[in-house]
Amino acid sequence: MKLRLGTRGSVLARTQSGMVADAIVEAAAARGIELDVELVFIRTEGDVSQTPLVGISQTGVFVNALRDALMAGVCDIIVHSLKDIPTASHPDLDLAAIPVREDVRDALCTRGESLSELAPGARVGTGSPRRAAQILAQRPDVTVEGLRGNVDTRLGKLHDGLDAVVLAAAGLSRMGRLEDATQLLDPSVMLPAPGQGALAVEIMPDADPAWAVAVRDLDHAPTRQAVTAERALLGVLDAGCAAPVGAHATVKDGVLTLKARVINADGSLALNETTSGPATEASSLGRRTGFTLLGRGAARLMGGS
Repeated sequence: MKLRLGTRGSVLARTQSGMVADAIVEAAAARGIELDVELVFIRTEGDVSQTPLVGISQTGVFVNALRDALMAGVCDIIVHSLKDIPTASHPDLDLAAIPVREDVRDALCTRGESLSELAPGARVGTGSPRRAAQILAQRPDVTVEGLRGNVDTRLGKLHDGLDAVVLAAAGLSRMGRLEDATQLLDPSVMLPAPGQGALAVEIMPDADPAWAVAVRDLDHAPTRQAVTAERALLGVLDAGCAAPVGAHATVKDGVLTLKARVINADGSLALNETTSGPATEASSLGRRTGFTLLGRGAARLMGGS
């Protein structure tokens, strides 16, 4: 049986999708099902536009074309970086699997200096307000500059004017390029984006059970619980993945612990919350944390009224 997996054409997207395709084939084989999964490349607005992602609403910019292709029958399966998809469930699609999560941390890439060793006035590139604000909270004496493009483009800026760039460790790891990271920033210093390091695999609700079961086998319950809490928090704050909101949930022995941070643009003010409870109540824990932050003035820090 041949399946078509829709993916963006970037090296990272192809790598991630290829990993998922291999995992689906392996899961099917374990059930005695023979599958062949081929990649179908789909161009998205985020790949075409040169507009800064924050300016074109990053949430969904890499997602909608893939979803349209799935619903049009161009492909059978699509794979996203989970942090790119809107927090609300798509009414016509099935989020069939959230595989085990990669490293959630952000990676500082420099010519050898750690964050504390960067010279005053050093130029740090990132397209993420969350990363920018948390960098400035630690080092208010550096200059943060906007940055977008694929991994090679961003890393190339280290030899074209920038002293540091910040990327997701998960992407570097999946591409076999974690050695390009000078320092992996602990979540106590820089909380990741909600859902960072996780992938989302979507199919149609009426997909053939003969192969859909192999896709569902990829789902990792603790990862799904953790990112459910993080994204429920984000939904309450009514903030997209470009907002200065960090969240990281962990699950141990059935207990979920969620750490959240809302920070203003220059990093001078931050609100932090930690909530724990049953992992089976992940969504309500995330929502509760979001409402607590709103009650403490999170909207003002995010630029709201």
